[in-house]
Amino acid sequence: MKSIITSVILLELIILVSMSDVMSQDSLPVTAVEQVDLNRYCGTWYEVARLPNRFQRDCACCTSAEYSMLADGTIKVINRCRKSDGSPTTAEGIARKEKPDGPDAKLEVRFAPSWLGWLPFVWGTYWIIDLAPDYAYAVVGEPSREYLWILSRTPQMDISVRDGILGRLKGMGYETDKLIFADSAIVGEGD
Repeated sequence: MKSIITSVILLELIILVSMSDVMSQDSLPVTAVEQVDLNRYCGTWYEVARLPNRFQRDCACCTSAEYSMLADGTIKVINRCRKSDGSPTTAEGIARKEKPDGPDAKLEVRFAPSWLGWLPFVWGTYWIIDLAPDYAYAVVGEPSREYLWILSRTPQMDISVRDGILGRLKGMGYETDKLIFADSAIVGEGD
């Protein structure tokens, strides 16, 4: 019994320390955009940049995501990239609204098998936190700032667009100096 109480107290301390780290940042909170037309959002997106993450560690280049609306209102997700040896890799998943009556910009995504879909921890937070009015680019993140992707409808993004996005991300407390940019993804100055 004593070890259970000690474990609970330790867990509470870890949660408090991690919450204080997030709350102490002098930045705006991470918020989703106010409105997204998910049908318009569907289609192909190219990864311009991302924060390092464990599930893309083998992706060396050519990362893209394809979204398509399903009849039940969920979104089919197909992520593709090339490994350093040139071989392709694909991951298929499902995205859905975080809350059935919640905003379309707050989604969650699952790449685990469908029979595990009832487990809450197989769903990852996917918030659209920046979106071009013409849907030319999108930025996906989540409140803990652990994950971040800058996406574009084309494989390249103008440097001035990128710089605007980076400025807004810095304002939300993202560590943009840790971003991994796709080769040849940025065009503009110095070309």
